[in-house]
Amino acid sequence: MLNFILRRIGYGVLILLGVNLATFILFFAVNTPDDMARLNLGGKRVTQEAIEKWKAERGYDKPLFINAQAQGSAQITDTVFWDRSVSLMALDFGRADSESAGDIGHEVGQRMVVSLQMALPLFVLQVVASTAFALLLVMFRNSRLDFWGVVSCVLMLSISSLFYIIVGQYLFSRVLKLVPISGYAPGLDAIKFLVLPIGLSLIARLGGEARLYRAMFLEEIGKDYVRTARAKGLGEAAVMFRHVLRNALIPIVTSAGSYLPYVFLGSLVFESFFGLPGLGAYVIEAIGKQDFAVVRTMVFVGSLLYIATYALIDIAYTWVDPRVRLS
Repeated sequence: MLNFILRRIGYGVLILLGVNLATFILFFAVNTPDDMARLNLGGKRVTQEAIEKWKAERGYDKPLFINAQAQGSAQITDTVFWDRSVSLMALDFGRADSESAGDIGHEVGQRMVVSLQMALPLFVLQVVASTAFALLLVMFRNSRLDFWGVVSCVLMLSISSLFYIIVGQYLFSRVLKLVPISGYAPGLDAIKFLVLPIGLSLIARLGGEARLYRAMFLEEIGKDYVRTARAKGLGEAAVMFRHVLRNALIPIVTSAGSYLPYVFLGSLVFESFFGLPGLGAYVIEAIGKQDFAVVRTMVFVGSLLYIATYALIDIAYTWVDPRVRLS
């Protein structure tokens, strides 16, 4: 187990370095530091002196990769790539490029709380609801309940998330006036702002997950151990929960775990429409401002979450199935 974890850490460091390098190259292939300065300072009429000052304040007056004027190791360390991308490996996020933004680490810490308040309940509810719905359909397979359940899953898959947002805001906020249409408040007051986006996001994703889990359960119920359990006189509910569900946990852990970084980073669409100051809204704002410092930080955080999550998924396999061994 220890060797596996150490190997994963080594692979993760290499992946993070590759992601940082690719993000850096792609960004500066489209924008130059002068373009970034003009955008943040107000357009084409900005003087060259103001541009140079903006670049100097943020470290963009240095060469991108190699400083030919420096000596020794300073040729690499005295560059934009070292200051703005390699520093991420030490979790030094630095300062945002846009004038209105400040310390990125502080912003990420504050916005992470908001995203977690939406992500964790959504993740738990989605796994529980999708699993329960899929088990219900399989228990009543080849019945009208199963047929209309599958039809409902396909309908939920076919409808855009924007439709759920617009209808949900109109019905529950404007007509019924049960919850605010958008905004956020700290503490327990956050519940009234989060309940609607969590509920709508759950409905938008329920169809795909439930349909996937149903297919997994249907594959399991045709195996020999299920027929043996039924031959011993176990009821259908006991067969489904004690045998089928237990043996289908590995694909469920894989599917649910791979979705965890996404919900942790926040839903870009839902946070934007509901005015939630989470990480998703932070990314949208940074893209609009072409704030490279924030964009590369969020790409790094996303990569780190995916690497950690897939390592935890592999470890979780040993818990749900003792036959699995990590080597």
